[in-house]
Amino acid sequence: MSDTRNWLVTGAGGMLAQDVLARLADAGIPAVAVTRADLDITDPAAVRAVLSEHRPAVVVNCAAWTAVDDAETREDEALRINGDGARNLAEACRDLGAVLLHVSTDYVFPGDAEKPYAEDAPTGPRSAYGRTKLAGEQAVLTTLPDSGFVVRTAWLYGAGGGNFVRTMIKLEGVKDTLDVVDDQRGQPTWTADLADRLVRLGQGALAGTAPAGVYHGTSGGETTWFGLTRAVFEQLGADRDRVRPTTSEAFVRPAPRPAYSVLGHDRWTAAGIEPIRDWREALAEAFPALLAAERG
Repeated sequence: MSDTRNWLVTGAGGMLAQDVLARLADAGIPAVAVTRADLDITDPAAVRAVLSEHRPAVVVNCAAWTAVDDAETREDEALRINGDGARNLAEACRDLGAVLLHVSTDYVFPGDAEKPYAEDAPTGPRSAYGRTKLAGEQAVLTTLPDSGFVVRTAWLYGAGGGNFVRTMIKLEGVKDTLDVVDDQRGQPTWTADLADRLVRLGQGALAGTAPAGVYHGTSGGETTWFGLTRAVFEQLGADRDRVRPTTSEAFVRPAPRPAYSVLGHDRWTAAGIEPIRDWREALAEAFPALLAAERG
């Protein structure tokens, strides 16, 4: 018999959390959606109070400071959310005996590898954002060695919020040509696919079949932002040659972007769960909803 105790999802107004909540509904799992207005995860007493009230079997933490560039000058603020907030949730989950699924990022790695980063590869963030997210990972894994799950993801897109794919859909309609970075490699990942794996992982945790620790929740395959944009144009039936390659030097930003964000997925086998499919297949399935969301 499946475990139907309720789950609690933080950051419920965000793009990923919306798909997690939809996936939980599909699975018949009751869920409590907690937005930033409902809960300040940097407040330990508030976290304990909310979790004590709802007593979830699983907490999915989608709440995060995600303004990568702003974190360079506001690292203390980002750390309170990404580091201290994660610790507060982990401590409350420990006290209640709940599972914590904590969403993290490829930015915990330096981005200079030549083969996919394994789940146990040495970390080395080069940005303030990456440092704050790594602090959150460490808090979860230290506080919940047997029931804490860190799921790193990257290059997320979905219908429920702003993202690179939706921006490219918009720009295709207003730009004759687009210059897009071709020297950063990663794995475009549909939030619906990641949401599915998060739910499966939580179910596995409750069933005792998924070991705690680090997992990589990104699509299979790899490409560049340039390659992804050309794929978007193909989905639109537009001429992909209108997309032109350029380098990161053309788009200098405060926070350094990883040149290589490809993640390995070996740990899913231990949990008996298939890794996420190839990014091209996912994009094709996701595209009607993305187009509808962007063009109304």
